[in-house]
Amino acid sequence: MLKILGYPDRYSVAPGEAISFQISLEEGETFDARIVRVLNGDCNPAGPGLDLPHHPSSVDGTYPGQKRRADAGSFMRAEGVPPLSAFSFRALLWPTLLARSGQVIAAQWDAATHTGFYLELDKGRPCLVVGDGTGAVRRETLPHAMLERKWYALSFSLDRETGDFRISLSPQRRDFGVEDAGERVGRFATPGAPSAGPFYLAGLPLPDGTIGCHFNGKIEAPALLAGSEAHAPLAASPLSTSFASRLIAAWDFSDGIRTTRATDRGPLRLHGSLVNLPARGMKGSGWTGTHHSWQAAPAEYGAVHFHEDDLYDAGWPADIVWQLPEDAKSGAYALHVRCGETGPEAMRECYIPFFIRPPRVKKPGIARPKVAFLAPTCSYMAYANHGEHITVRGVERLMGRLLHFGHQDVYLYDHPELCHSLYDKHADGSGVCYSSRVRPNINCAPRYHSWLGGDGSSLYQYNADTHLFGWLAHHGIEYDIITDEDLHRDGYPLIADYDVILTGSHPEYHSTAMWDAMKSWIDRGGRLMYMGGNGWYWRIAFHDELPGVIEVRRAEDGIRSWEAEPGEYYHSFTGEYGGLWRRCGRPPNMMAGIGFVAQGFDVSSPYRRAPDADNPRAAFIFEGVEDEVIGDFGLIGGGAAGIELDCINPLLGSPPNILRLASSEDHSPLMLLVNEEFTATQPNLGGDQNERVRADLSFYETAAGGAVFATGSIAWCGSLPCNGYENNISRITLNALKRFMDPKPFV
Repeated sequence: MLKILGYPDRYSVAPGEAISFQISLEEGETFDARIVRVLNGDCNPAGPGLDLPHHPSSVDGTYPGQKRRADAGSFMRAEGVPPLSAFSFRALLWPTLLARSGQVIAAQWDAATHTGFYLELDKGRPCLVVGDGTGAVRRETLPHAMLERKWYALSFSLDRETGDFRISLSPQRRDFGVEDAGERVGRFATPGAPSAGPFYLAGLPLPDGTIGCHFNGKIEAPALLAGSEAHAPLAASPLSTSFASRLIAAWDFSDGIRTTRATDRGPLRLHGSLVNLPARGMKGSGWTGTHHSWQAAPAEYGAVHFHEDDLYDAGWPADIVWQLPEDAKSGAYALHVRCGETGPEAMRECYIPFFIRPPRVKKPGIARPKVAFLAPTCSYMAYANHGEHITVRGVERLMGRLLHFGHQDVYLYDHPELCHSLYDKHADGSGVCYSSRVRPNINCAPRYHSWLGGDGSSLYQYNADTHLFGWLAHHGIEYDIITDEDLHRDGYPLIADYDVILTGSHPEYHSTAMWDAMKSWIDRGGRLMYMGGNGWYWRIAFHDELPGVIEVRRAEDGIRSWEAEPGEYYHSFTGEYGGLWRRCGRPPNMMAGIGFVAQGFDVSSPYRRAPDADNPRAAFIFEGVEDEVIGDFGLIGGGAAGIELDCINPLLGSPPNILRLASSEDHSPLMLLVNEEFTATQPNLGGDQNERVRADLSFYETAAGGAVFATGSIAWCGSLPCNGYENNISRITLNALKRFMDPKPFV
C-alpha cells in the first residue's frame, strides 16, 4: 500500500514560474523531497533500468506532512437563501442508484445543531427529515419506492409554525402494475426553527465540514416557493405562471451549460454553484428526440446528472512550491518524495511528474532546439486512476492472461474518493465524461507497474513515453517539451518555430484547437514523427473556466468501455459534437497518414519490410539497416508492434504518395480489428485470420517541403532501449529524426 502520494498544480510550467505540489503522507510525520530529471521511468529488468538523476534545486529538503483525503461527490450550493419557515420545494428527478440509502436531494441544514431540513431517499422512498436544534430529528417517509432511470416529480411543503407537512411523489409516466406514486400529509409535533445556512442540492453538510450523502441521478427544475398547498400543480413541468408571485428560487440548469453556474430565475437571483463537475448538457424529462444538441433545444436539456463519485479538485493545500530559475531547461521532471525505507515493496516513495516547457516569450538571441516532444497530457488525464481492470469482469479474457496488480492499484481500490478515468463508470453505471489533473494520478508516474504489463513492465502511457526520453538523451538530441494543454491554449504560434515534433506512444485525445494547430503546422512544412498508435482518435473539450479538466462523450462508435446516452453526444464544455474524430470528418489518417485499426494486449509482434522500403525516397530511413524483420524484440510484449495498431487507408485520408515501408505480422487471435472497421459481425476479427490487422510503418512528404514518419504502434518506443539503444528500431528512428532535423526541404 502506498505510504505517500501527491499531485502538482499543473503538468506544464515555464522558466521563472512557480509550481506547487500537494502531498498526502500516509505514514509518519515528515517526508524528504527533491527534484529529479526523468530519462527512463520503466523499471522493467529487461531494459536499461530507472534513470532518474537528481536535479539539485531549492526544494531539496525535509517537510512536515499529514494525511489528506479528497471530498468527492457533486452538488449544488446556493448562498443567501433566507431561512425557510413556511415553504414548498419541488424538483424533477431521474434516480440512478436507489440501492444507496441516505441520498439527499435538497437540504438547508446545520450539521452542528441539527437545525433545518433535508429531503433524502431511503432505498428509493422519499423521506423528509427535520431537526429542531435540540438534537431531536424527525422523519416522515413515503411508502412507495421510485424506480431507477424513470422521471418523477417530487415535492414537499413544511410550515414551521404549525408543523404541517406534505410529501408527494408523481411519476411522469405510469407503468402498469407499479406502485410508485404517493402522498403523505401530517404534522410534526415540534418542527423547530429553520436553518440560516446555504441551500444544497444533491448533498448534505456534515459535522466535519465536508459535504456528503450525495444523490446519484439527474435533477431538473428545482424550485422553492413561499407557503404550502396541495401538490398536484407542482408536478407540472414547467411550473404554472400562477406560481410566479410566490417564487423564492427557481434554478434553470438549461442556462449556462458551459459553466458551473446554476441560474436562478426567481426574483432574488439566488444563483447557485455546481461543485465537483456534475454532468451538464444532460437531456431532461421533456427531451423529444428531435434535437440531439443542447444548443439547438436548451429547454430539453435542463437536467444535471449528479454522482457521489464526481471530483474536479482534490483541494489539498500546497506543501512545496518551487520557483523555477529563469534558465530552467525544458524537459521531463518529477518531484521525488519519500518517507522512510524505500524500494519496490516498501512503497514509501513516489514520483510526481511534470514538464518544464520553453519560455512563454522567446528571448532574443537564444535559439530554441529544432525538435519538440508533444507530451500527451490529455491521454494522461483520460487514463488517470484507470480502474476498469479492477471493477470489470472478463478483462482477463481480453488480456489473454491473469492481470498484474501493484501497490498503486490496491491503494486506488481502497480510495475511490480519488475518482476515475474516462474509461470507468460511476457507481451508478453511467460513464465518466470528465477527468482532471488537480488530484493524484496514481498511474502517471515513474515506476508505475502497468496492469497491462504481466511481465513487470510499465508499458502504457507515461512510462512508455519515457523510453523515448532515454533514447533522445542517449543520442544527445536537444529538444523542448510542450504539453497538450500548452498546445490547446497557445495554438499554432507555440509550435511554429520547431522543425520536428515527436509524439508520445499514445496521443489519443485532442481538442479542436490542438487538431487545428497541428494540422496547420504540418501543412506549413512541419516534420511530424508519430511515435505511437491510436492517435487523434477521440475529440475532447477543455473547460472555459476551470483549468486542467477535459471532457469526452463516447458517441456512437469506437472502442469504448461505456457509451453516452442518446441525445447526450455533445460536449457540455463547448457544445461540439463528441466521439471519434473520424465521425467528425477528420480521421487520424488525415493528420498522420495512418489510423487506428486493431487492439490487443497479450503479446507484440515484429514488422517485415515492405516493397516501398526500397523506394529511393525512403533510402535515408533504412540506411545501415538490411534486416528483413525489424522489431522482433521489445520491452512491451516482446515486439515493436503491439497494444494498438494503425495502418494506411486511402479511403480515410491517407495521402496518395504515402510509402508503406514495413508492416507487422504474426499477430495473435486477441489482436482484434476495431469495431469502426466493420459494419456487421465477422468471425475473422483476430490477427491470426484478418490481413487488415497490422501496423504500417510509413512515410510521406508534404507540399510545403515537410514530411510525416509514422510508426503505427504503441509498442514501438518500447523497442528503442533494447541492447543499449543499439538495434534496428533505434537506427530507423534515428535516421528519420536526423533527416527531419536537416532544413533541406523534402521534394
